[in-house]
Amino acid sequence: MIVFPAIDLRDGRCVRLYQGQPEAETVYSEDPVEMARLWVKEGASWLHVVDLDGAFEGRRKNLPLIQEIIVAAGIPVQVGGGVRSLDDIEALLMAGATRVILGTVAVTQPELVREACRRYGEAIVVGVDCWDGWVATKGWTEISSRRGVEVARELAGLGVKRLIYTDISRDGTLKGPNLEAIREVALASGLPVIASGGVATLEDITSLRELKPYGVEGVIIGRALYQGRFSLAEAIKAAGESASARK
Repeated sequence: MIVFPAIDLRDGRCVRLYQGQPEAETVYSEDPVEMARLWVKEGASWLHVVDLDGAFEGRRKNLPLIQEIIVAAGIPVQVGGGVRSLDDIEALLMAGATRVILGTVAVTQPELVREACRRYGEAIVVGVDCWDGWVATKGWTEISSRRGVEVARELAGLGVKRLIYTDISRDGTLKGPNLEAIREVALASGLPVIASGGVATLEDITSLRELKPYGVEGVIIGRALYQGRFSLAEAIKAAGESASARK
């Protein structure tokens, strides 16, 4: 699996939220660009960047900062948060993002997702973010009437090549990933899945690695890395990240 250190941006800082709640914020760095350089120095082959301001406010306030992170990192970066249009996708790709993550529009505008996949192929990733199995939208502030497994299955039909599955109830909690839900989404979609939410120990990473036969190809890690529960090098080793995956 590939380990994706997470850099969540809010008001120009690197933060982590608890269960996606804006009021439950911990600031880990005033300099996200320097944090990106640190993760690269420690062995990251990819970075996962989320524009929380974009997710909550629907405007691309952090685009210059995101571009600065991408340039400084010098490795592939996938970016999400508030991506609601083809223009948003184009702006992020022009800024140097390797992949752009769609969220809310996967539920509200499936035809936009289809067109994005037609235009940009592998550069499009869709985040399936769920609370108790139900898909959440608009920065996780609204719960839809759609089940994550159902949406994942439909996304494959729209041409999506890769999913990120987040269990919101585990995100930022250090309670361990929801392995069963991740497995179900991977099986339902038949697509490669990157798991997110709850990783607290190296054992959590090895448990996710055991889901590789179902299509789980990566893990996004935030708070556990920022709190020093293990090093990035240890996480990469536990994930069994191969040289080929790191290209």
